[in-house]
This record gives sequence, C-alpha cells and structure tokens, in this order.
Amino acid sequence: MTQQHPDLSDEQAYIDHAYQCLETSRTDAWKLRNIHQGTLGGTVQARYERDVFDETLVNRLTQLDLGDAALVFGRIDRLADPLVESPDVVESFHIGRLAVADDNREPVVVDWRAPVAEPFYRATGRQPMGLARRRHFAVQSRNLLGIEDELFGDGHLGVGDDEGLDKRPGAGLRGYSTLLAVLERGRTGQLGDIVATIQGEQDEIIRSPQAGVLVVQGGPGTGKTVVALHRAAYLLYTYRFPLEDQGVLVIGPNRVFLRYIERVLPSLGEAGIEQVVLADLVHDVTWGGVDSQLAARTKGDLRMSLVIDKAVTDRERPLREGLVVGYRTGFVRLTAQESLRIVRAAQRRFRRHNAARRWVEGEIWASMAATWRDGDLAPSTLREGIRHLPDVRQAIERMWPVLTPADLLHDLFGSNALLKLAAEKHLSEREYMSLYRPRADDIESVRWSDSDIALLDEARSYLGVRPAKNGAPEEPDEIRTYGHIVVDEVQDLTPMQLRMVSRRSLNGSMTVVGDIAQATGPLAPNDWSDVVTHLPDRKGSRIIGLSVGYRIPAQIMDVANRVMRAATPGLRPPTAVREGDDTPDFVSVGERSDLGAAVAAETARLVSEIVDGNIAVVAPDPMVEEMSAALTEAGIKHGRATRTALDTGVTVVPVSVVKGLELDGVVVVEPAAIVADEQQGLRALYVALTRSTRRLSIVHSMPLPDAMLD
Repeated sequence: MTQQHPDLSDEQAYIDHAYQCLETSRTDAWKLRNIHQGTLGGTVQARYERDVFDETLVNRLTQLDLGDAALVFGRIDRLADPLVESPDVVESFHIGRLAVADDNREPVVVDWRAPVAEPFYRATGRQPMGLARRRHFAVQSRNLLGIEDELFGDGHLGVGDDEGLDKRPGAGLRGYSTLLAVLERGRTGQLGDIVATIQGEQDEIIRSPQAGVLVVQGGPGTGKTVVALHRAAYLLYTYRFPLEDQGVLVIGPNRVFLRYIERVLPSLGEAGIEQVVLADLVHDVTWGGVDSQLAARTKGDLRMSLVIDKAVTDRERPLREGLVVGYRTGFVRLTAQESLRIVRAAQRRFRRHNAARRWVEGEIWASMAATWRDGDLAPSTLREGIRHLPDVRQAIERMWPVLTPADLLHDLFGSNALLKLAAEKHLSEREYMSLYRPRADDIESVRWSDSDIALLDEARSYLGVRPAKNGAPEEPDEIRTYGHIVVDEVQDLTPMQLRMVSRRSLNGSMTVVGDIAQATGPLAPNDWSDVVTHLPDRKGSRIIGLSVGYRIPAQIMDVANRVMRAATPGLRPPTAVREGDDTPDFVSVGERSDLGAAVAAETARLVSEIVDGNIAVVAPDPMVEEMSAALTEAGIKHGRATRTALDTGVTVVPVSVVKGLELDGVVVVEPAAIVADEQQGLRALYVALTRSTRRLSIVHSMPLPDAMLD
C-alpha cells in the first residue's frame, strides 16, 4: 500500500462529498420527524400510521449516525459491457457501510450488502465477476490514509490465481495490505466489524441463503463470530420484510461476551437485533446456583425432557378418598372415581397443564352440584358457597395445581420421592439423585444454576402460563419466536439448551457458529452431527468451515495446535495468515508462592511493550482472586471480566468466560491447573492459548501438560 497514490486526493474529495450527502440525508430526516411530531390527534388509524412513520424515521436516523466508523472503504470498477474489452469502458461504485444518494437521488455510496457490491468481496482472477479493478481504502474515520489496487484481466494476477502455488502468509487474500493494517491495530476491548476486509470464504457464509440451519465451524481467529453478526445484518437488509417484524435473535455464551460484541451490529446500521444470553429468556427467577459435574451433565441430557413431562403428569392426580362438604342443610360430594374421570379427561383435552385448570374446576363444581339432594343446584352457586373452604381448596390443588416452572422444579428437586417417581424409568438412580437439593422455605430465595435454564424453559412449554387472577392481564401465551436466530459458541450448549433455542425458531432459519476443538461444556460434542440433531430440520442443514485464521500469529498457533491435536485429533487447525513479531514466552516459577508475583511482573512487561492495546491475565477460575490481589499489590490497575468486561487496559479473566474474546497480549496462568480443573481441560487450555493477537506469555509453577511440549 502506498501513501502517495496518484488518486489519493481525488478519492478523499469523493469521500468528503459522500459525508456531505450523508449529512444532508440526516438533516432531511430530522426535518420530517419534527414535522411529524407536530401533528397530534386524529383517528386511531392516523395515529397508528404516524407511529409507524416515526419508528421508521428513528431507525433511519440511527443508521445515519456512524460515529467514528468509516463510511466508505472501497471501490469497484467494472466493465460496463463484458463484450467490450477496452479497459476504458467501466462503471464505478464506491462501497460503504450504508447507501448514500445525492440530491438527484443518484447513488454516491453503495451499501456493502447490495448485490452490486458482491464482487468487492468475491471476485478472483479466475472469476473477476466483470471487474476491471478493485480498490481498497485505508480509512480512519473520514480521512483516507492509503489506497491499495487490485487489477483484473490479461496480464494481471488476481486474487485467487496463486491459490495452491504461493504458500506465503496472505497469499490469495483480498486486500492483504489493508487487512494486515486492520489486524495489527490495538484492541479496544470491543469487537469491531470487518465490513471493509471481509474475505471470500467469509462472504460466502454471510450471503448464504436464509433457509434452514447453517453451521459454521471455525477455529480461533477465523472470524466466525463477526461473520455471524454480519450475516444477521445482511439477512435483515435482504429480507427486510418479513424479518424486521419476525425479529432476529443473537445468543451469546455469557455477559462478558455480549459486552464485547455489542457495538458490531449498531455499527452496521442494525440496532434492533436482540442480543441475549440464555438466562435472559427465562424470567422471574434468581441465578447464581452451582451444580456438581454429574448434575450439570444430567440436566443437559435430552432425557430430562421426559423427566419433566412425567413430573407434570405426576402433579395431575385424582383424590385418594372422596370429598364430602357440608352445604346449607345437606352435603355435596366428589367421589375418588369421579375425580379420576375429571383428571383423565383434562389430560386428553389440553396440551398444557395450566390451561386446563379452569376446566377442571368447572367439572368439579358441576359434579358436586349434581349430588345435591334437590338436583337443581347451579354449579356457579355452589362455587361461590364452598370455594373458600380449606378442604375444597386442598382437593383442587391436589388434583390440578396451578404451577410455575420454578414451582414444579423446586418441588421436584426437593423431594426424593418425586424425583424417583418422575425419573426412575429414564435416569439411573445416581443421575436423578444428583438433582436433589434441600427444599427452601421460600422459593424466591432459590438460586438457580445455568444448567437449570433449559429445564425451566422446558417446564414452561409443558405448563403454559398461569390463569389471570382478579382481572389482571394474562402472561403472553406463547414463547416468543424469531425469524432468524444466531448462536455463538454453540458447541457448548447441551441438548436441552439446543432444544430451548430451537423452540424459539419460527421457521427453522438459524446460523450457529462454533469450534468443536473449543467445546468445554458438560456434554461436549465430538462431531457437528451431535449438535445438528437437536436443531430444527424442516429445511435441512449445511455445515461450512472457515479455514483461514486472521487474528492469531503463526507462532502462537503453533503452540496452541499442539494442544488441539491432543484434545481433538480429527480436526484440522486453521491456517494463520500472518507472522507475529515474537514467539510465546514461557516463565517457569520455582515456588508456588511466587506465582502471583511472576504473573504481575510479566503483565507489567506486556503493558510497557504494548502501549496501544489491552492485556488479559487468563487464570483458572479458583485462582482469579489470587491473581487480582497480586496485580493490586504490584500497583497494576486492572479490571475483572465478570464486572467490567474488557473496559480496562488490563483485565483478569477466568478461563471459563474467556472464549470468544480477543486481546493484544495474554498471560496464561498455570496451564496444568486449567487442564485439571475444567471438565474438558485440554480444550479449555486451547481456548486460553488462542486469545492473543500479538503477544502470549505462559507463567507456571507446575510442570506443563505433555500436550504443550514439542
């Protein structure tokens, strides 16, 4: 890339013009909104149309606010007539973050998602897609720093022509100099978009058809997360109707990760996409519980669906003995046989438990009224006369209690008898007894674990919502569904969690990304078929792999790949496209008591050498407090990932939440302890070793795991 490109000043002038047009569009949009806000009143239809119009304008204004993000990042010159070989016969399109037009409605910038922009990402020398030239801009905000040109046609070696021949880093990559400049920038603690540097294999995924489940296998640094987010933005652009109404949902593995990716979609003009962790989809409970490894595995097993179904059925019970209630000067009765008839009939008639409660009560009043000696007692009259009696309330609650998911599971897990009744046909005794926990006096005080999320959701699917009381509005009757769902780090979801995600898919359209080699969950899959089998199959599934690692230097990947080969021998690691400046440093500490001081010293060294980036100390979860204290004692200001995400220059990150993050420098603490403490120890170590984009240090007092040795 040259700083003295002859077209630099002309292209800068064009970019300035594009920003002027953008500002005009923003001003016009504000004028429209101000006019619109001045018109109040009118019919219901008029107010509705005004609200829709206002929402559209707000969305447009959000899109037009780019902040420091570059508006224009490239240009394509293509042959206007493919039959004319003259290179002078071309038409040009500037490619940018969003579409911008001038006062005459002529396009000034083409949205990167538009079909006309596709050759910017996909053209190769063998398949130029009509291009004569592709131009990449090195841009910082509004300032054009440099230009990189790729020429197509006779005599020019286009991107992809040297595929299989040139094995140098970067061979075959589009806009390599621009890409390298972006990769070598310091991290900010927030994931940035890659809209200016999307590569061909990434663009294939982004523009892949919406239908069905798309599985993206990508090793560390391949950009699978950001590709999935760009795909969500692309699908919303391409299928604005009906996707905007149906909704797009992004599910991440933890809140640190959500904080890390939160700016990507807004930077692409799509601020309305929901970004959640699974716990956000289950309401009215308190999190923070911890399960044993056996309990976590059991709760993630698909057999728990059968256990919960049986647990609901077990709460639909006839009376052991008939109910006799004094009424006026006589008695009314409900026999045990009649209660059995009512329960069996309700089970046949209703799909969800709570929806049957009113019907069951109605049948009870009708049956008891029929036993009145005069035979002409109205059920509603009887209901008003006896519903408050303790024996009556107790009988109804035994036959058909109104249950929340928390009620059901709290009772189930707090009773050995209920556990055995619901689970003995589906789980071993050791498995279902691992679910037992003492019953709390107050359900509000129960702290539910991450493994309980899917079980609470499963219970809701069987129970349905509670009937409204005293005129209160009912809860939403159905679980919210979405037109497209993106799931990151999907390899760590259990079958029950995958079932929970699938329940929210409106039409089976999903993009799920992950890496089998980084699977560290309680039921880690060994193959993508173990995941796909639990996802919607209405429109089939496709598995696409990302083969190029853009983020991690080759020297770091060499160390990490030793661990990967031991953890998942059948997987091929991604190919690193760039060499780093330094090999990883190994710091051996003689005494365990000196480990914290050594980590602090190594962290201080990285801070002094990486002045424009961020540093993470990745430690086994039980050692996080110790490492934080060591940094404090050394006077190193730092944050904790679980509290501040990556907002500080130095962050202590538990290995359990480091997945998906990227840092400029990483200090990995005690690899042997990571392997010993985690359920999938070698895979967790592989994750920890592949977080750095520039410098990696390993500090240890215990011998290194064999997998790390040459």
